[in-house]
Amino acid sequence: MDQPTKVMIVDDQAMVRQGFGALLAAQPDLVVVGDAADGAEAVRKVRELDPDVVLMDVRMPELDGLEATRRILSGAAPGAHVPRILMLTTFDLDDYVYEALRAGASGFLLKDAPAADLIQAVRVIAGGDALLAPSVTRRLIADFAARPRGDRPTPAALNALTPRETDVLRLIARGQSNTEIAESLVVAEQTVKTHVGRILAKLDLRDRAQAIVFAYESGLVSPGQ
Repeated sequence: MDQPTKVMIVDDQAMVRQGFGALLAAQPDLVVVGDAADGAEAVRKVRELDPDVVLMDVRMPELDGLEATRRILSGAAPGAHVPRILMLTTFDLDDYVYEALRAGASGFLLKDAPAADLIQAVRVIAGGDALLAPSVTRRLIADFAARPRGDRPTPAALNALTPRETDVLRLIARGQSNTEIAESLVVAEQTVKTHVGRILAKLDLRDRAQAIVFAYESGLVSPGQ
């Protein structure tokens, strides 16, 4: 039997921590290993508890969720187990979306999302995929478009991609799912999954969230395309 996914909850509101904790702990494939009330405590506890997924609030005292995410992901030793970060946010926090992805977050979840969405989000993130709803992707693109943009040379890493992999990366950056990409390119969905896996491996990226950021920062895709 597979080991349950270890989850840690980071939020400055005790009721949120307790509510999410009770919900997730009731799932047979999930176990809540601990929680934290601010980012600084989260950074310390991640090292102690070694969770697979961290639910991370954005706005917190002491140390916010963005900086905590950066420290958790950048402070891991080479080869060490690195948790995936699921940001707890609201859609009025547009300014945080792009920075959270750059910090290494694997996805976003609305704090008032239905219980079933929270459970599914943890499972998706734990499985190695990113959780980026089209609405979040649109906000990411809009945020990127509003930023000053100098000439960004195409990274040499892009040269490692085949033409078809480059096409798939462009569609990922537009927020398309594997099913939608398969329809766009008229190929099997399994073929798309294979391409996505190769893209992430060649570019040394964790998930689709990082792939979207890479596509825009490299200039492969421009906002409005």
